[in-house]
Amino acid sequence: MNSQSLRGPSGRALRAVRGYPRRAPLTLAYVCLLLISHAWVGYGLSDERAAAVLGHVSTNLDNLRDHPVSALLGSVMFFDGTLTDVTSTDFVGTFITLGLGVCCCLAWAEHRWGKLRAVAVFLGGHVAATLLTAVVIAVALRHGWYPTAVRQSLDYGVSYGAQTVLAIGTLALPRWGRLPWAVFVLAWPLGGAEWTTGPLPDFTTIGHLMAAVLGFGLLGVPTLRRQRLRPAELAAPTHDFEPLSRSSVPESASSPSGTETPPSV
Repeated sequence: MNSQSLRGPSGRALRAVRGYPRRAPLTLAYVCLLLISHAWVGYGLSDERAAAVLGHVSTNLDNLRDHPVSALLGSVMFFDGTLTDVTSTDFVGTFITLGLGVCCCLAWAEHRWGKLRAVAVFLGGHVAATLLTAVVIAVALRHGWYPTAVRQSLDYGVSYGAQTVLAIGTLALPRWGRLPWAVFVLAWPLGGAEWTTGPLPDFTTIGHLMAAVLGFGLLGVPTLRRQRLRPAELAAPTHDFEPLSRSSVPESASSPSGTETPPSV
């Protein structure tokens, strides 16, 4: 392959794929883990056992009251969607959350801010949106807006964390693309929203919207707007603000014309 062929869009895409393990190794490992867990639940377990595993990590009200930590952390070890039925709406959701959210935006965040801050944003969005949604569910149940069965509903996956980094990914776009992207991030959950007897849509739609709002709110955090300095950049010598030594100052500039600089005491 000649160098001329690597200058177009296909060449840039190829370089991005080649550099992905180096730029976002933690995200790559996480994606592999999600694919393995998806195959394990889908093909390695019986239907009853798979339902039991996913039921345990579901972040519904009963689980959050009984075992909140294992539910919150176990939930992000799986994704709810399909990789094979490409004509379904479930595949669209998988493409947005796993593809754009985790594979692209989380990888961008890891490369820009480092592993710790990227994980903090992703997990923070997942946990915060889940807990806020739980509060909304509790209020809706009190007013009769949701059926009581929602307390034990199946709710797991990476989508809340992915929605948060999708909103954060606005910074990766040029200015002209940021508003359309923000509209897309807020609008796509509403495409599959279900409305029942009350004024609220289904709780997963609310969770996605809350996660997006959290992500957009994080855009105002100064430390997240700055790109981290990598070791090579930290070690590079800088000459912009190099202090002048005494020997480098010309004698004519060290004292006013016609006067003599007094000796140091």
